[in-house]
Order: sequence, then structure tokens, then C-alpha cells
Amino acid sequence: MTAALDAYWMPFTANRHFKQAPRLLAKAEGMHYWTADGRRILDGVAGLWCVNAGHSRPEITAAVAKQIEVMDYAPPFQIGHPAAFELAEKVAAIAPPGLNRVFFTNSGSESVDTALKIALAYHRLRGDGARTRIIGRERGYHGVGFGGISVGGMVANRKMWSASMLPGVDHLPHTHDLARNAFSRGVPSHGAELANELERLVALHDASTIAAVIVEPIAGSTGVLLPPKGYLEKLRAICDRHGILLIFDEVITGFGRTGSAFGAQEFGVIPDLITCAKGITNGCVPMGAVIAKQEIHDTFMQGPPAAIELFHGYTYSAHPLACAAGLATLDIYQRDGLLTRAKTLSPYWEQAAHSLRGLPAVIDVRNYGLILGLEFEARAGAPGARAFEVYLKCFERGVLVRNTGDTIALSPPLIIEKFHVDELFGTLAEVIRTVA
Repeated sequence: MTAALDAYWMPFTANRHFKQAPRLLAKAEGMHYWTADGRRILDGVAGLWCVNAGHSRPEITAAVAKQIEVMDYAPPFQIGHPAAFELAEKVAAIAPPGLNRVFFTNSGSESVDTALKIALAYHRLRGDGARTRIIGRERGYHGVGFGGISVGGMVANRKMWSASMLPGVDHLPHTHDLARNAFSRGVPSHGAELANELERLVALHDASTIAAVIVEPIAGSTGVLLPPKGYLEKLRAICDRHGILLIFDEVITGFGRTGSAFGAQEFGVIPDLITCAKGITNGCVPMGAVIAKQEIHDTFMQGPPAAIELFHGYTYSAHPLACAAGLATLDIYQRDGLLTRAKTLSPYWEQAAHSLRGLPAVIDVRNYGLILGLEFEARAGAPGARAFEVYLKCFERGVLVRNTGDTIALSPPLIIEKFHVDELFGTLAEVIRTVA
């Protein structure tokens, strides 16, 4: 390793491996990155599920530059600035019906921890303080805060801190079923009955102790696990029956990824709280949000009028630069039809995705909107190695994909064109043939 690389401890990265042969990005525009040595890289993952409108949009750049000239920072406690209120209105306008109160954070992880705190406090304010248990799901990813890893279900994110996670958390089974659902196109047909496991947990713990259930409509980071037909509807019905709040973690599915503004609208199931981030600013400035039903918000609006209703927030909540980026981003989404563009392209995307079926070691293809999960058979004694090699070789050939376990995940900017799809899947197919 060189001294120039030593100081930076990289997140979710094999640091020693990376620093022996670093992959450095130096520029981005539209659908592409450029490396420090000038190679063009087709972005197949929208940065990290976040650059939905494509890279380096001049409208966003101009908005952020103008904002930093006018006001670089504004404290969010007991004072505000107009852009924060304007952005909250615009987010609420595209959210599912009834979810019209927006609490700003700085990331998906913070959004999840915020939503969990809101859920717990909501029940306590209603005189239902025994509801302290939260139900997550196996293989779920809800960020890296202690709340998020507690309700999450990815073992590598949990095992180091297993003794320090939130008490009173349980998990639903994941929905991945290769035996019955391999190579499904769109949502799989089998597995809705897995939602009934929530009834088992209610019987085990009693509904009076359960505050909320949190799931991703599509589980992204674990390898793109889709909800079986009827599954989310069953979860909603069970939560309603027992007075349990339903939280959708839409950090990945929000802002057009599925073909609707949010997965809740796409799947026709309305949660009580939505967590989001990533695409809210096109990845330009860190920002997240929790979108709440008005009923939940209004429950907090009690006590003396000058009293703080929710003792929670962040120094950078509704940061002026993030709000400027968010406003410009939402304008682009609306003007260019990006919140629904995935619906138009999804048939072509699906056809390209399933063309990979039959290639060496490919055991499943999962797709929805502009999302792909391509699963490989694990190498004996080396889980994850095949997908990591595919990731590295794709990068060498000018395409950025994402590996997670033995799965390659794709989630390109929503501005992608059919010729980009051809290049992306063509390169992936070539690499798979050489790797397997």
C-alpha cells in the first residue's frame, strides 16, 4: 500500500485488497464515470442506488452553488429556512395518500433510527407504552445504526455487535425461495403465506407489546429479494388487525426505482411511515427523510404550545445545501418523467436480464422496474468469490456493477437508454462466461 492511500479507512470495503490495486473514480456525467486514468465506466448501479437522474446534472449543481453563496448553513432547532418547508411540501406531494409530514435526516441509517423512535414514542403518547417490541426481517438491511442493525437481518452487519443491539426485537423470515420462484419475472408467485409468520410472533409476544414492523418493499442490499404476490397486503392487514405500525424502508425503492414514486404506490400497500434517502438529492448532498401519516404527527402535537414535541434531530437536518439539491432533483424527476420511466423501460430491461439465464453458474434472475438481482451458485468453500470476481472484471471492461454475497445487483440511473442496457448486459454476459 502507498502512503497516499493509508489514511482513509474505507467503508464496506476489503481495504487491503483495494489498496493493492485501487479503483479510483475522477469524474462523472450522465450515465458514466471516468477513472483517474481516463477510462469511461458505464454506471450500472446509479452510484449506490442513488443517482437516479444521472450524474452531474447542471440544474442541481447550479442550485447548490447558488445556495452556498446565499446561506451556507442554518440551525434546524427552533428556527428554519424556506427551502426546508418547500422541500417537505414537494416530498409530501409525491408520497402515498395520507403520508404528508416529513422529518429530515442525513442518511438512510438515520431515517431508520428516526422512524423507530417515532413509532415507539407514538404508542407511548397514546397511553400504549407497553408496545416496545419491533419486528424486522431476516436478510433485511436498514442501515448501520444500532437500531438499523437490530431490526436488520444480514448476519455480517450484526455479529460483531450482537451483545449490544436493541432488546425486544424479533424477525420475520425472508421471502427468498429458489426452489419455487427461481427466474420469476417481476414479483414471484409463491410465498405470500410467509407474512402469516407475523401472526405467530403476535401469538408469541402478544400484540400489546409490538410497536412496529419494518420491511423493505424490495430488499436491495441483500441481493434484490422481491415481495411475493399478496405478501405486503397480508402484512398490512395483520398490522391493522393488531394495532401495529407498518414501516416501509424505501431508501432504495423510493424516487422512481420501481416505476412509481415509492414502492408503496407501486405495490398498492400504504404504510404508516416511510424511510427514504439516496435519490432524494440524486446522491449529490447527503440527505434522508421519514415521511409520516398525519395522524402519527398530530399525536405528538400535545402539551404546552411552546414545548418541544419530539426530542430528536440532527445538526444537519434540512441542511440548506441538501434542500437546494433536493428541490432541483425533484424538479428534474417531475419534468423528465423519471418517477415513472422505469415502467416504460422495464419490459426491455426484463428481457435483457433473463437472457442471462443458462449462463454458467447462474441460478436465478430477479427483476422489477429498473432493478436486477443475478444470483450465482457459490463456489465450494468461497462464498461470494464468484460475484466479486464478476464485479472486478466488469469494472476492467468498463461497466460498474455491485456485488453482494453471491449476487450481482444492478440499479442504473433512470435516464438509461436501450443501448446502455445492451452494453450493460452484453458486458455482464461476456464476463460471466470467462469467470464461471
